[in-house]
Amino acid sequence: MIGDADGVQLRRWTEQDAETLDELVVESLELLAPWMAWAQDEPIGLTRRRAMIEERETEWRKGGGVTMGIFWRGAAVGGCGLHRRIGPGGIEIGYWVHPHHMRRGFATQAASLLADAAFSVSDVSHVEIHHDKANAASAGVPRKLGFTLVDERPDRPTSPGEVGVEMQWRMVRSDWRS
Repeated sequence: MIGDADGVQLRRWTEQDAETLDELVVESLELLAPWMAWAQDEPIGLTRRRAMIEERETEWRKGGGVTMGIFWRGAAVGGCGLHRRIGPGGIEIGYWVHPHHMRRGFATQAASLLADAAFSVSDVSHVEIHHDKANAASAGVPRKLGFTLVDERPDRPTSPGEVGVEMQWRMVRSDWRS
């Protein structure tokens, strides 16, 4: 579990969280569907949700990425993760927050905690946040944390809200919290 002084905690989802995660995702679909490719397959139901949690746990144990819940005062308010999909030395941060908890800093706090965790791993030299250019809310997180916009590149849209331009923000180890 990763936590901070403001009561935000991140922890891996467990099978016991399946109902909570399912509710959170279903209630957030209107917000998620324009931006998240995985949301196009939702709702998936509890059986598949439990299987997905187990698959993600297996991936984590094999040294892959990790998906976590964002919790505030014990209640789930969103999801996040660290993903090893940007090449050697890098790790990508992802995040989303339930609509009832937006604009309260949870995504920024989660991304900050994830960057701290990522930079605690010796082979991580940089952390990135990627989002579609049309997703202005997601751009606020790396901006607030001092990430640098390093690239805008054409990208095939995978969700209906996307315009097909991927924004890539980066933080290098030597600049984090210096």
